Amino acid sequence: MKRLPTYGFLLFILLAMGCFFVYPIYHTVREAFTKPGGGFTLEYIGQIFGNPLYREGLGNALKMAAGSTLGALLLALPLALLSARFAFPGKALLGALVLVPLILPPFVGTIGVKQILGQHGALNALLMPSQVASGYPADWLGHGRLLGVILMNALHLYPILYLNITASLANLDPALDEAAENLGCPPWRRFWRITLPLAMPGLFAGASIVFIWGFTELGVPLMFDFPRVTPVQIFDGIKEIGGNPLPYALVAIMLVASLLLFLLSKCLFGRSDFAGTGRASMAAQTPTLKGARGWLATAAFSSIILLAVLPHCGVTLTSLATDWNDTVLPSGFTLQHYRDALSHGLTVPSIINSLKYAGLATALDVVLGVTIAWIVVRTRLPGRHLLDALAMLPIAVPGLVLAFGYLAMTREGQPFHWLIGANEDPYWIIVIAYAIRRLPYVVRSASAGLQQTSVSLEEAAQNLGCSPFRTLCRITLPLIAANLIAGALLAFSFGMLEVSDSLILAQKGEHFPITKAIYNLNGALGNGEALASALGVWAMVFLSITLLGTGLLLGKKMGALFRA
Repeated sequence: MKRLPTYGFLLFILLAMGCFFVYPIYHTVREAFTKPGGGFTLEYIGQIFGNPLYREGLGNALKMAAGSTLGALLLALPLALLSARFAFPGKALLGALVLVPLILPPFVGTIGVKQILGQHGALNALLMPSQVASGYPADWLGHGRLLGVILMNALHLYPILYLNITASLANLDPALDEAAENLGCPPWRRFWRITLPLAMPGLFAGASIVFIWGFTELGVPLMFDFPRVTPVQIFDGIKEIGGNPLPYALVAIMLVASLLLFLLSKCLFGRSDFAGTGRASMAAQTPTLKGARGWLATAAFSSIILLAVLPHCGVTLTSLATDWNDTVLPSGFTLQHYRDALSHGLTVPSIINSLKYAGLATALDVVLGVTIAWIVVRTRLPGRHLLDALAMLPIAVPGLVLAFGYLAMTREGQPFHWLIGANEDPYWIIVIAYAIRRLPYVVRSASAGLQQTSVSLEEAAQNLGCSPFRTLCRITLPLIAANLIAGALLAFSFGMLEVSDSLILAQKGEHFPITKAIYNLNGALGNGEALASALGVWAMVFLSITLLGTGLLLGKKMGALFRA
């Protein structure tokens, strides 16, 4: 009888995940494979692969994903190796600054990248003034701006790879590398034959997230006006969602591709702990790079961080510029854009909306996250492993897929239309979407805290007559408070700046969150780009404070939050 409430919580959470995570995906996939009169069909999938525009979109999405992953890997792997193996001047500070790219949503960073790398941007003004004057500047963003999309994604996502690789390298047994060195194995051979294979679980875990993120990225190609890519084609197809099955087919193809990659990573590297087996009794010594070698390592870290913050600098300068066209720096500076942004009809309501959406979603995540973590870590109930998998899968399932599924299942005539009501207010569906997308952060943080907390403290309290609920409130929650706050901060901050759910689910101006307001302002005539940049700077400051607090609370364990 004592376990009945726990079973009740388990069933309730499984039901909630089934309704708001499994069903949107099922509904989308069903529509992609169902004839108008009923019955299974592959006709819509065939139409996708038979249409050259859709094939081009899928090809560009794969290029976007592969290029973003390769670029992020080239940036993250050298930094992770340096950080894990050596001490050098400024290492602690630079290790924290590596996370700077995460403080700005990449679709906002495109404003800065266009100002720097565009045909009339700062780089052309610096390198080729004669070409700018003659009207034939170089296009650094590539044909259709695909290179710009890849660059923006790589600069934004490489910290996720860095965190995963660094955590994986920290778990390696140093005796293996030392034994190979004693046998005369040179450094590069040791890297390829020992270090890299043992670090592969962390590398592949991070790379799979980056690949899926790049494959399904919607905001960056939208802001670069790059329409021939599958996520934008899905976004453009929302207007025909009631009578056109092809957007459903596109979403189903993206979902299958993403899940296949996720399952492949689990099959190949599901046991992420094998690299630590046979751990030596002594920790590996971290040699200090002195003199020129130390400063060279510092310069390598600093160069990549400087490259990664160029979009942030571009956004900040755009928000302050009176005019910035065909010049290296703006011709003048003003704070008027910030005043205009705050007085604009979209801005303040969008900030209030985002605070409401993200705040309620975070509250839901904390309640659900603690409950899920406690069931998984502290009980042996059947079904807890399924619950754990469902709670972590939103990291692997593209946000674009879930957002499209929520939109489809709340259409008129669908079972969940009541969530938006007759006035088409998406308030609660946006809150649910934010909560489901960021739930893994809270679950992973709470689970880590429970695993580090001795169960004997809870048992002692209950032996003294304390009820399970009182034990949770007076003993368990205070002990895992730091982990819980860290996960909640991440859930709240990324919810405030969520892109896919915001762009797809909020269709009317009065419901816009801040990211949809930035997107609309950027497309406005006149000073719209400057107003969008001013909002972007606000978002940047907000996320930087949040990530700083999370890093201080979790330290090196922060990388575990970005693993599916």
